[in-house]
Amino acid sequence: MTIQTLIDAGIFSLKVTGDPSKNISKVFCCDLLSIAMSKAPAEGAWVTVMGNKNTLAVASLTDISCIILAEGIQLLPDDLACAEREGITVFTTDLPIFDAALKIQELFA
Repeated sequence: MTIQTLIDAGIFSLKVTGDPSKNISKVFCCDLLSIAMSKAPAEGAWVTVMGNKNTLAVASLTDISCIILAEGIQLLPDDLACAEREGITVFTTDLPIFDAALKIQELFA
């Protein structure tokens, strides 16, 4: 599956496009940035409520494919601009983390 697949599914609100051809190999849920930094899988779709510049830094370090901000969390305009510069795909949703992850997992079936 690719980010474009997730975009086409229309289940989340797209805030920053990044690279739509980037692969998504699994779903990763974590709100502790230190854990995410050491355990986030490359090509993962990271579902979190941590919506700040540090989240973007961790995404860059771990080669996460995209970030899905759950529970209605939004990045500030400066952080969205940073995600755009770094090519990090960012989605938002009002769904809880677990429910958002299930929506992504369903696309793998």
